[in-house]
Amino acid sequence: MTAPGEGAWAQAQVTLLFVPGDRPERFARAAVSGAGGVLVDLEDAVAPDAKAPARDAAVAWLADHDGYLRINAVDTPWHDEDMAALAAARRLRGVVLPKSATAGQVGAVVEALPAGVPLLALVESAVGIREASAIAEVPGVARLLFGSIDFALDAGITPSGPDEPELLWARSALVVASRAAGLPAPLDGVYTRLDDEAGLAASSRRSCRLGFGGRLCVHPRQVEPVHRAWRPTESEREWARRVLAAAESSQGAAVRVDGQMIDRPRLELARALLAR
Repeated sequence: MTAPGEGAWAQAQVTLLFVPGDRPERFARAAVSGAGGVLVDLEDAVAPDAKAPARDAAVAWLADHDGYLRINAVDTPWHDEDMAALAAARRLRGVVLPKSATAGQVGAVVEALPAGVPLLALVESAVGIREASAIAEVPGVARLLFGSIDFALDAGITPSGPDEPELLWARSALVVASRAAGLPAPLDGVYTRLDDEAGLAASSRRSCRLGFGGRLCVHPRQVEPVHRAWRPTESEREWARRVLAAAESSQGAAVRVDGQMIDRPRLELARALLAR
């Protein structure tokens, strides 16, 4: 279940924009990118000898600015110091735990977080996908995130193209686990082709259709294409309005709109489209 208070803030984001913790000059630019949240990274984006200064810079910025922090994984030499530093990050809105693999591991980290700070579990291994349902049920977990690149490496999968059909089962496992646990829809992994806006848009629309609620971004210019992918198209909005109008006039009975029978599930879809 979601942690009280701050958890609602953590659930609302369609995009989280990574910014390396050792590049503090980029923090402000990330904050005005339009992303739902800034995710300062202490893990993969930061070299070992830069971990300590990156941590200091991240915590100093998060003392005065809303944002998220990806700490280092539990089995690394930097994890404990990352956890100890969180109390000084007064406007921390969530902690991203990489390599989230089991409910026990995730639960131990949740218990050590400052009060009210939700955890976003980044699932990026075969074990993590297998245990996704249990992870999603851990009290204090606000959302699941998909580490698609690390998962593919761990599972020995080589995606054949931008649509990554080989990862469909893993993605669906996170969507189902999130829904079953009452969590918001998970965030999909990063799209690494930085100059391929068309590919990013197509990939994001696929993620939306699969049931994801947004995705992680690695560059400010990815933010708006991702947001557009999660907004209904004008034709979808028009369809939803016709459905709601027809349902209102039918007083709850099934109706026909555009050659389709509209019953309660289709009516709820129309409402969800307009709400999105």
